[in-house]
Amino acid sequence: MSRHWTRRSLGALATLALGALVLGGCAKSRDDMLTTTNSLQDQNERLRSELADARRMLAERDGASSEARGLLAEYQAEIQRLEGEIDRRDRALRDMEGRINSMDVAQLDPATDYALAQLASQYPNLLTYDSDKGMLRFNSDLTFDSGSAEVKESAQQTLSRLAQILNASAAQTYVIDIVGHTDNQRISAATAARHPTNLHLSCHRAIAVDNALAGLGVARERMRASGWGEFRPLVPNNANAGTAANRRVEVYLTRSRWDGVQSAGVSEGGIEIDRAAPPARQIDPTK
Repeated sequence: MSRHWTRRSLGALATLALGALVLGGCAKSRDDMLTTTNSLQDQNERLRSELADARRMLAERDGASSEARGLLAEYQAEIQRLEGEIDRRDRALRDMEGRINSMDVAQLDPATDYALAQLASQYPNLLTYDSDKGMLRFNSDLTFDSGSAEVKESAQQTLSRLAQILNASAAQTYVIDIVGHTDNQRISAATAARHPTNLHLSCHRAIAVDNALAGLGVARERMRASGWGEFRPLVPNNANAGTAANRRVEVYLTRSRWDGVQSAGVSEGGIEIDRAAPPARQIDPTK
């Protein structure tokens, strides 16, 4: 009896021990599984957060791209508008140039034309007259001393006769443009105090002729003085010496565009045009 109980007791203890071992192993496996599950959940949360961030950035980028596309479309529309405006103005300019080029060059009235031609024939060494351009050219070497802007006494008689022609009734409608020119010889040190450059000298000589004519009764509001210096030569300048043909003062006569009141402007295609009295002749100051 005792031996049988002992055998049964040992069997029970063995069973209990095995059960304890199994239960202990299961408990440990469960803890590991819980740890792994928690870790995976944490990773999933991080991934969801990263996914949300990525989606938000993508949405922001799409919005920025849409805004950029809108701005690009606006810029392209503005460029097209400006190109159209430039093209319109170019057409207006070409049209105006065509009108100017197609204008007939009107001659001076017969009386003034004849008087100027006669004056030039009386002083062939001093004067040249171009009827087509309405231009009287003074040889500067006979009108001024070298480096000077004072009209020579010998030229005063010629200017006096020119003033009479300009004041005649037939010539009262002309504006008088006086343009000075020089050769390309450098201004001397003695001359530079009064005329620092050839441009100054050419302008001062034109002004001197303007003053002389004004002193002889030609209205100042009819005259305009300017100078080109050495930059509009008639002939190539000599390399080592002055070139007499390029030292000159030219007087151009054109139909008046000023009657004491500023002419009214008319706008065409963004270009201001004076239709009150278009010039009868295009001045060519290079000749």
